[in-house]
Amino acid sequence: MEELLDISNLLIDNTKFDFKRYLYEKIDWGERLIGIKGARGTGKTTLVFQYLKEKKLEGVQVSYFSLDELFFLSNSLLDTVRSFYQSGGKIVALDEVHKYPTWSKEIKNLYDRYPDLQIVFTGSSIVDISKEEGDLSRRAVMYELHGLSYREFLKLYHDQDLPVITLAQILDPTLNIRTLLPKEFKPLQYFPDYLKIGYYPFSGSNEEMYFKKLRQLIRTIVEYDMAEIRGFDIRNGKKILQLLYIIAQQVPFKPNISALAEKTQIHRNSMGNYMLYLAEARLIDLQYPAGISVATLQKPEKVFLNNTNYLYALSEVKPEIGTVRETFFNSIIKVDHRVNFSKTVDFLIDNQFNFEIGGKGKSTKQATVNNTWIVKDDIEYPTGQSLPMWIFGFLY
Repeated sequence: MEELLDISNLLIDNTKFDFKRYLYEKIDWGERLIGIKGARGTGKTTLVFQYLKEKKLEGVQVSYFSLDELFFLSNSLLDTVRSFYQSGGKIVALDEVHKYPTWSKEIKNLYDRYPDLQIVFTGSSIVDISKEEGDLSRRAVMYELHGLSYREFLKLYHDQDLPVITLAQILDPTLNIRTLLPKEFKPLQYFPDYLKIGYYPFSGSNEEMYFKKLRQLIRTIVEYDMAEIRGFDIRNGKKILQLLYIIAQQVPFKPNISALAEKTQIHRNSMGNYMLYLAEARLIDLQYPAGISVATLQKPEKVFLNNTNYLYALSEVKPEIGTVRETFFNSIIKVDHRVNFSKTVDFLIDNQFNFEIGGKGKSTKQATVNNTWIVKDDIEYPTGQSLPMWIFGFLY
């Protein structure tokens, strides 16, 4: 226990405040039980350290426990946190909770027993507390941390502190977007870099090193995190990686389940489940028509990789620009808005806004239909119904 507290203090004290993820300001830190989930590598642990350090600097007794520590193989979470609480602890952060078999039940017990103890827990994006024992869903306030936006990328790597621009602002024909940004700002200067190597808050010494880290991250998610999904057989990890690789060469596409089953040797009756596993792990995104429950569908209408960095890391050849455009738009807009398949346009957003994705030469003919905009990747600022693609990277 003493060693755990020493490690906790060291990690918290070494945390920096120079860059905070978008989610930090969205979290209601006054809640007693806060859950933060997200894909590996997005920065959940650092975000929690920053909160703990702020509270520690205010004189509050805090601690951090990672539940994949060997300590918890022979020591219970309940007893460990009880000891911390009895010694004056006020805030405990529990990382990698999905690695501790009875995490939800024990966190519920801690929540019920100690009303003046705040618990913050993090877990993989595969965590679904509504399916966990202990009924945490009525107690915990849940958040999900996504990868870096273009705005965050500019802050982290190029020291450009720029404002969030909401979808309502982007679509407001009376608003001059230029007035929200510095005169010297060049919106397209670093956009290609972001699309290749900007989604995760880690960097390599060069592009190839970044892609190598990304491929290692993917393997870890499949071989380590996905093992926690109920019904997932870890022996099929190699087939899952093969399926992801095949998808990366074709996205975005309407899946042919039989063809995918034949190529991967995954039974076609299991293919739907495996695609859902990949989606839960935030490796791919599945797009469905509006108004239809995912659970009632055998297959999605369209499949995307989760973000453009995966495209560049996994594709055998340079990804097609059309694929990059659609993947970027999907990865960004989904964070705070509902995305659905449409037969008439590329994206239906919040069941009311229609978007077509293309380049500078993309026809604006479809924009004559109400609530339809053309999103173009090689223009700097809005012109009529044409919107610059980069600006959606400022949504968070």
